[in-house]
Amino acid sequence: MHIEIRGAERLSFRERQVVTLKEMGRSTEQISQQLGLSSSTVATLYHRARGKGYEVVIVIPGDSMGLFENLAEEE
Repeated sequence: MHIEIRGAERLSFRERQVVTLKEMGRSTEQISQQLGLSSSTVATLYHRARGKGYEVVIVIPGDSMGLFENLAEEE
């Protein structure tokens, strides 16, 4: 499984970093420590990124969680 950010090309490098870490479940404080930024800067970057419109998609390789198994049997 991995996270894909669609629309990332609209985000700055720092915005992409913040969004990725946020979507991985990190807190603003954890992100600020990891990136060496203030908490308010992290919050601002995240707010700006959300305003630019991106979409986070979870990609699960392999089968489709069994959602379509019955369809093959019905055919």
